[in-house]
Amino acid sequence: MSTLSPQSFVEHAVATSIADDCIVIVHDETGANLRWANNALTTNGVMHGVSVTVISFVRSAAGVSTGSVSGSATTQAQVTALVEAADAAARAGTPAEDAADLPRDRVSPDWSEASVPTDIHVYDAFAPALGEAFGRASGAGRVLYGFVNHEVTTTYLGSTTGLRLRHVQPTGHYGCTGKTADLTRSAWVGGATRDFADVDALALDTALEQRLGWSARQVDLPAGRYDTILPPTAVADLMIDAYWYAGARVAHEGQSVYSRRGGGTRLGERIARPGVGLYSDPAYPGLECSPFVVASRSGNESSVFDNGLPLERTDWIRDGELTALLQTRHSAQMTGQPVTPGIDNLVLDVAGATRGIDELVAGTERGLLLTCLWYIREVDPQSLLLTGLTRDGVYLVENGEITGAVNNFRFNESPIDLLNRFTHASATVPSFSREWGDDYFSRTATPALRVPDFNMSSVSQAQ
Repeated sequence: MSTLSPQSFVEHAVATSIADDCIVIVHDETGANLRWANNALTTNGVMHGVSVTVISFVRSAAGVSTGSVSGSATTQAQVTALVEAADAAARAGTPAEDAADLPRDRVSPDWSEASVPTDIHVYDAFAPALGEAFGRASGAGRVLYGFVNHEVTTTYLGSTTGLRLRHVQPTGHYGCTGKTADLTRSAWVGGATRDFADVDALALDTALEQRLGWSARQVDLPAGRYDTILPPTAVADLMIDAYWYAGARVAHEGQSVYSRRGGGTRLGERIARPGVGLYSDPAYPGLECSPFVVASRSGNESSVFDNGLPLERTDWIRDGELTALLQTRHSAQMTGQPVTPGIDNLVLDVAGATRGIDELVAGTERGLLLTCLWYIREVDPQSLLLTGLTRDGVYLVENGEITGAVNNFRFNESPIDLLNRFTHASATVPSFSREWGDDYFSRTATPALRVPDFNMSSVSQAQ
């Protein structure tokens, strides 16, 4: 572990750069994980790393050129090498189209504080309960496989224009697959957490026991449109795609589901049922995330010139109406809309929805209850048609009860269409996207949705 502080890396880089301006982003990250298989712990580990991104800005008569270079660093000499490379890249670059004045003179009150680590003790309560779950599962003929990971990343962002910003981000997730002893049936449960204080290994095993019990009866169904309950996990899988593809520039250029026919964006149009809200909020309880922009590269949805801009609650959809898209200062000039940068969490809620998923099941005469989705890919950007597969549990609902498990399917659906077609919703709860949560986007809160005609386009042989 480096004996030099992340703040010293920032100050050294800012002082060393010979560019006109410089932004430095330091991520100090520690992680701890456990992995298990066949009802036994297999591996555990603790990791630590420091990464540094240097963004240099060089002005000329033609505009402002940028160079961004990232790498791991434990010494000032390594930081110096990154600065020299970024400065050289900026001098050799062409003027940036997203050039803007850099944010100035903001200092976090905790700037001088040390990085916050995690360690294996984050599992002090979880691990003993996991051992008990192993014994209980073995005695009942179940086999457990799974993985838990906890990371804490302390980000320091500094600039020649007076930014000195700090944010501490805990991120945890867990997933456990249960199988019958003959490995013919499986079920999965998982979720996100900030500190594992709210994760009960015995409760995970109990949920898996119930789901494996549901799958004792196997029913083969053909492809078709089914009355389908999407749990919060599956809704998160789909809403993240709806969010990621909400770039204002792409919409303005006519390339997305958020593009208005004839030109421009659909901002101000109703794109979902009344009462539907989709928003991000850095201060949302349990999903807290960075309250300022951190961008190591420029792209359609981000700009290095926006580093340090403050973030606040942004309503992407309000009462069914599209009210904001992912906007840099550059794209906001193109669209004539407010600057609304991306935020690292997402919440979907439906006005008046207070029931639980069990009540959605109880109100279904015949339909399907999914667990999660995976291998999701875009088919058509103009409608945001997605395809993917069901995984680890598609259950048959008959007369308000779960009576068995059915085969897996490939689906073809647009999350925007689903926000218009669902008939019932549960209350919004913390959720976790199995497709995207492990590595990319774990902070979501979503309801369960019941869709009367979810398109299972073909039967999948995936097990």
